[in-house]
Amino acid sequence: MKQTSEVFEFTTRSAHLDSLPMTIPQTPQKQTGPVLELPADLELVYANLARIAHSPADIVLDFAHLLPGEPRAKIRSRVVMTPLSAKLLVRALTENIARYETAFGEINIPTNSTLADNLFRPFQQPPEPPKEP
Repeated sequence: MKQTSEVFEFTTRSAHLDSLPMTIPQTPQKQTGPVLELPADLELVYANLARIAHSPADIVLDFAHLLPGEPRAKIRSRVVMTPLSAKLLVRALTENIARYETAFGEINIPTNSTLADNLFRPFQQPPEPPKEP
């Protein structure tokens, strides 16, 4: 399966700088974003639970993996970002989920119960296969 990714920079450019006269003509350059290096020892973290908190200056995202039937989940990763960066991340996620659904079909969110019911219900064994006569 082809994996696509995009880099979204969480920085803004001052409008004041854009209004200053430039003495050197600029040629349009294709913006490629920063080069990201993937360390060989980077630990992959799978998360099926997220806790979000905030202060006036930061948004905190805690990611955990909750096992079926377990009452506790250990936080495996914490990401702290500015509110602006968090809003840009939401925009990037929204755009990427729309592209995903265009390619693979709509992601259905259960409507007959609450999100907590779906995340924290007790583990259910898969049904037994039918017995052959």
